[in-house]
This record gives sequence, structure tokens and C-alpha cells, in this order.
Amino acid sequence: MRYRNKLIILAILVMLVAAMQYILPNNAHMVNVYNVYIFRPYQSFRNMLLGKIPISVGDILYLVLGVLILLTVVRWFYFVFKFKTHKHYLGHLYIRCMISLCIAYVLFFVGWGGNYYKPSLADYWHLEIPKPSAQTDTLLIAYDNMLIGKLNEYAAHYKDLSFRQVDRRAQSYYKAFTDSKTKLHGLNAKPSIFGYMMQYFEIQGYYNPFTGEAQVNRYLPPFMLPFVVCHEMAHQSGIAAEGDANLLSYVICSAVKKDTAFGYSAYFNLWLYAHSRLRAWDSTVANSLKKQLNQLSLAHLDTLRAIRRQYRSSVSDYSGWLYDGYLRMHNQKDGIASYSTVVMSAWAWDEQRKFSTDWMIRIP
Repeated sequence: MRYRNKLIILAILVMLVAAMQYILPNNAHMVNVYNVYIFRPYQSFRNMLLGKIPISVGDILYLVLGVLILLTVVRWFYFVFKFKTHKHYLGHLYIRCMISLCIAYVLFFVGWGGNYYKPSLADYWHLEIPKPSAQTDTLLIAYDNMLIGKLNEYAAHYKDLSFRQVDRRAQSYYKAFTDSKTKLHGLNAKPSIFGYMMQYFEIQGYYNPFTGEAQVNRYLPPFMLPFVVCHEMAHQSGIAAEGDANLLSYVICSAVKKDTAFGYSAYFNLWLYAHSRLRAWDSTVANSLKKQLNQLSLAHLDTLRAIRRQYRSSVSDYSGWLYDGYLRMHNQKDGIASYSTVVMSAWAWDEQRKFSTDWMIRIP
């Protein structure tokens, strides 16, 4: 009787979580219902409510949550130590924690999690992505070479942009080039207050599923910013898969022919993925192609290496392992490796655009 009401609430929440996990996977109709009638209006509302606030509300929420978790852990230890006289307090605390976790997951799923079951951009855009074979290895070499040519072309006119300039231009490009259903309601990115900590975790940015905000590491080098900002805005537009967010970011940044900062960032980031993939297959070929890079791009590579050396720690390994598990749990079978799937999908997009007259970038 002592725990009855809490146990009833917990049972209802557990059934709700189970129902959500059962309904959406492999049910395209329900995913579309979620996207049109839940996520889009909810995201637009959050954008309007929080978009004009200059600081990240999501960062503050996580900061408060961290303090609450720390206090809860202290209470756990105290009640365990005083088990004979506080066992009922321990029981209530345990059930409250379970209720809180269920509520948090329901809010996560309603505000964001259902997007993981959307079709991939490759399927939505009907891209013909070649399967792994000797032909794809040849394509990878040719594509790597093309990206280097683009980098050499854009580097001659590249100029750094401030965070605010990147944010404003990214918003305008989403409005001009995409049919994003959330683009008119405060789509924007904010510099995270955790920027210094994010350096150690090797996090460039993140989307907060509870507030709908896009946070970006404020200490990123300028040449990385356009690609990362557009990546996080892709999440605000309802793109959940990391490989798809990379693809949409590349497509938008490279579509702006006259903005050399965005174009350079797109080709530089994609070349990083392509070069890494090519080096894993044939390091000799990869290094030979790398020698063709312009001096500015080589200097930018040195900047990234210096940052990684300065902030490298075991913390990033553990955080990467946890994030990999999170992605696999949410319908991304490649886990953290899904980021690099952008290489062949970007190649397929570029090939398709050669014969397309439709300039609009469509988002599911």
C-alpha cells in the first residue's frame, strides 16, 4: 500500500514507453503521422519560444539535471548506509527515479525520438548508392580527387566568418534552398556554454531533444563552423540519422556557389571523411592525393591535429563508446560510424544533380 500510487504511475509510463517502441518501428504511416502532427508543430513552437533567447536553455537544463543527478546519488548512498531506518525512503527514491526516467524518455520520444524511424535521405531522394566493390574503390579515388580540386578552387577566395554570420547565413540558406517545414519559425544555432568541455569530448555540436535547440561548440575553427551549424539545423528540420544530417549539411553548403566560406567548409569536411575512408583502403593512394592539397587546407589540417593533441583524453573514448551505443539503440545500425556514410551518398547526390532541373532540397 505504501508504494501503490507510485507503482500505478510507473506501470502506466512503462506501458506507454513500450507502446511507442512497438507502434513506430516498421510502420511508415505512423512515422508520417508523428512527423506531420507531432514533431513539426512541436519543433516550430519550441523554435518560436526559445529561438530569440541568445543563450542555450538546453545547456542550462542539462546543467540543472546534472546537479539533480549528483544530489540523487548522494541520497542513494545515504539511504543505503542507513538502510535499517531508511529502507522505505530508499524504496520511494528508487520508484521516483524510475518514474523520472520514463517521463524523460516519453518527452525525448515525443520531441525527437520518432525521427529515427524516418526513411533515409538516400531513399527519400532515390539516390543510387553503389554497393561495396572494386568499382566503389575506384569511385572513391575519383571523388577524393574531385573534392581536392574543389578545395583548391575555393581556398583561393576563402575568408573566415564569425559565429553570428554563419548562423544568419545558414538560416537564410535553409529558407532559400530547402522545403524544411520548421525553417520559418526561428531555425537557428547557439554557441554552447559547454564549449570548453566539448573539446575534451570531441563534440562539435549537439541537438537538444527536450528544447529543440541546436548547440555548437563555440571553440571550433571557423572553417568547420558552416558545415557543423548546417548539420545541427538539419536535426532541427527533423533529420535524425547522423549520416543524413551530414549529407544535408553538405548539400546545402555546396549549393551556395557564391559563398566560399560555406562551400569550402562543405568540401573540407566531406574530404576528411573521404580521405579517412580511402586511407583505410589504400594509404599510399590517399597520401599521394593529399599532396595535391593547397597550403590553406594543409594548414587547417594542422590546426585540427593540434586541437586533438591538446584535448585528447580517455574521456573522449568513453563518450564515443556511449554515443555509439545510443545510436545503435535508436535504429542506426552503424553506430558512430554512420557519420562517414555521407561519402558515397554525397557522391550519389552530386551525380543525380548533374541531370536534375529541380533545385529545391526536399526534407522528409
